[in-house]
Amino acid sequence: MSRELVWTGFMSVDGVVDSPGGTIEGHRSGGWVLDTKFIPEAFSLKEEELDETTALMFGRRSYEYFAPVWRDSEDHVAFKELPKYVTSTSLDESSLIDGWGSITLLRSTDDVAALKQDDGGAIFIHGSAALARSLLDAGLIDRYNLLIYPVLLGAGKRLFTAEDRPAKKLTLREAAHYANGVMKAIYDVEH
Repeated sequence: MSRELVWTGFMSVDGVVDSPGGTIEGHRSGGWVLDTKFIPEAFSLKEEELDETTALMFGRRSYEYFAPVWRDSEDHVAFKELPKYVTSTSLDESSLIDGWGSITLLRSTDDVAALKQDDGGAIFIHGSAALARSLLDAGLIDRYNLLIYPVLLGAGKRLFTAEDRPAKKLTLREAAHYANGVMKAIYDVEH
């Protein structure tokens, strides 16, 4: 049985995933998740994912942002010793940070496909919209865990683009909505 590959993240109603926690990527409305009233139940999906996560995967840019922050973050201590995979054709071994568990570079979607065939549980992708799109095109994404925030951002990076591509059927596994306007949508990708 292959490992499940899950993209998880925050999304605006108009599909933007850019800069939810700050302005690091330069989005003029960066930090839009923080502008929504925090209620614990709307964020419970992130806690549920901790029980399921056996490895993390990032694209190069998301890795370069998350690694130094999450390595030393008390909020992300559960991720510290998990195996991490960075999919990049340009990052070299000397650029990987120390003190954040094992980190393996993957150079292609074929490398990701081979990893999925190994033993182990779910691999979660955080951020990395471009990586997620290429993995979806290669038939490697199995699930989307979305927290959709009640904001329209207009421009910004999107998980799903307007490019012409073959249809991918999704099956709703779970949904919920919360008093602060956040919606949870968990979709399985039909293969």
